[in-house]
Amino acid sequence: MQTQHEMHAGHEHHNHGHGNHSGMGHMHHMEDMKRRFIVSSILTVPVLLFSPMIQQWFGFTIVFPYRDALTVLLSTLIYFYGGKPFLGMTVDELRSKKPGMMTLIAMAISVAYFYSVLSLFLPGGKAFFWELATLIDIMLIGHYIEAKSVLGAANALEDLVKMMPKKAMRFDAKGELEEVDVSQLQPGDTILVHPGENVPADGEVVAGESMTDEALLTGESKPVYKKPGSDVFMGSINLDGALRVRITKRGDESYLSQVISLVEAAQKSRSKTQDLANRAAGWLFYAAVAVGAVTFAVWSAIASPIDAVLRTVTVLIIAFPMRLASPYRWSSPSPPRSGRKKGY
Repeated sequence: MQTQHEMHAGHEHHNHGHGNHSGMGHMHHMEDMKRRFIVSSILTVPVLLFSPMIQQWFGFTIVFPYRDALTVLLSTLIYFYGGKPFLGMTVDELRSKKPGMMTLIAMAISVAYFYSVLSLFLPGGKAFFWELATLIDIMLIGHYIEAKSVLGAANALEDLVKMMPKKAMRFDAKGELEEVDVSQLQPGDTILVHPGENVPADGEVVAGESMTDEALLTGESKPVYKKPGSDVFMGSINLDGALRVRITKRGDESYLSQVISLVEAAQKSRSKTQDLANRAAGWLFYAAVAVGAVTFAVWSAIASPIDAVLRTVTVLIIAFPMRLASPYRWSSPSPPRSGRKKGY
């Protein structure tokens, strides 16, 4: 069985090895999305103001030389700078022959951008520059929120690992105190927890009264009163009184260890719903391309080629699903409230 010390070392190694690497990756991703969102949003403002449709909706007019050229320039910057993360992930999806959400996003913004540029040279063409800019802005802020939430979960895991004590004061066979590593604690041992110390293992209070802070473990905002017969959890903070505690669980069976394991498993796993959503995005991509082809064929037969292209582009753009989270989003499990005993 894994000892408490080994468990602590394993989690600490995970945290300072892959954990820190993953955390730095999420931090970089979050800051990159934030920077791209800010820049793209600033560039989007004039694109919106220059849009004839927006001007018509709100009853104002902005006309000056080279307005269209400036709109194209700003939209080009938004497309290539703001849309770069999605275009890059689309390449990965296409290389693996598994088109998904990123492919849908790239299709929508690419069709909107290139057709809008082409429409400036086509009679009766309709530009989608403001739609392009807002689509990219929405996806950037969505991915920023996602990266921030993932990073917060990673930081919470690191805080949980830091809560795991390394030393404990145990009563020996003569009733005298000795300092031992937590790896030496076994069920049935009795330890003393001084005020201000973290509880080194799950156990039952056999003597003393105190308040303990279990906020990071259970979400309980108020200190919890402990008396003889009360359960205490590894990692909780003893606040104002000495407690004599009889150990009831090994470190790898403790509540804190289970929470850490759940969070780690959630970070590495993908839910069935997320996998299904990504597969559905792939189906939607093929469906959108098929419907677009049919639309072009039908409108080419009953109207002009320009009308056919416009309606095909419209179909491909509206096929883009307005979701703020990417397919690899995950949610960390919420720990149960305090007061629950076995089964937590």
